[in-house]
Amino acid sequence: MLEGETVIEVLNRIVGLIEDHLTEEIDITGLTSSLGTTEYHLRRMFASLAGMPLSEYVRRRRMAVAAADVLGGGDLLGIAVRYGYGSTEAFSRAFRSVHGASPGDVRRNGGPLRTQPQLRFRLTIEGNTTMDTRIADQPAFRLVGHSARVPLIHHGVNPHIQAHIASLPAAKHARLKGLGNTEPAGLLQVTADVDPDYTEGSELTYLHGVAVSETTPVPEDLNAIEVPAGTWAVFRTAGPYPAALQSTWAATAADWFPSNPWRLRPGPSIVAVLDRAADFSTATCELWLPVERA
Repeated sequence: MLEGETVIEVLNRIVGLIEDHLTEEIDITGLTSSLGTTEYHLRRMFASLAGMPLSEYVRRRRMAVAAADVLGGGDLLGIAVRYGYGSTEAFSRAFRSVHGASPGDVRRNGGPLRTQPQLRFRLTIEGNTTMDTRIADQPAFRLVGHSARVPLIHHGVNPHIQAHIASLPAAKHARLKGLGNTEPAGLLQVTADVDPDYTEGSELTYLHGVAVSETTPVPEDLNAIEVPAGTWAVFRTAGPYPAALQSTWAATAADWFPSNPWRLRPGPSIVAVLDRAADFSTATCELWLPVERA
């Protein structure tokens, strides 16, 4: 980020730049680079704080502004081209996905219209929650275990991950525990290849496994993710599972990153389960997020 700017200020500048270029193709990569941050970090922070992907916000704002042109009675093809669509059909699909009605219906009936206001991010400092955090510099290591492609679910237990873990015999869990030989310690819940916009329902790679040193051989029947050396922010959480963990995950975007000189970098997100109740109703976990100096 530019010197002295916070994550919140950068997000608000991005929103302003988007507003200035709604009828043009928006180069998010170029915008983030000019503001001294990364597209990866900005997309993750935007999705976490706005509750929608950046691309979805752009589409909603574009269609909200386009609605005034549609009601104005201009040529639909001309309006479509103005907002970056090559045909009235493509424009109508985008318009209907936001407003729930076609441009023709809106012209005839004056609506319905669903307006997406311009966002404005603000940081509210509560001061009543202390996040148990440490910064760890880790040498290169491997994540090994059993992986599957599953949809991203933001709240509650992910049944697809549950089913994947339940399909593994107890002997495989015990075998994994015996393989782990470096931090993060214990059995790990790893998410990788996540959609940059963090869109709910998008696919990601989930790996149930352990961390091993870079030189540890990987058994042929296990999947592996190579993790280069780097810095990690480690957040410790305890309480109802998975609610406490998901609350901490949300707080990293809402509270921790806006207040600290770090930003997310590409890499897997890791949850280490350090202790848990027999029925997994409560757990003590560490959330490992790959970071770099902002």
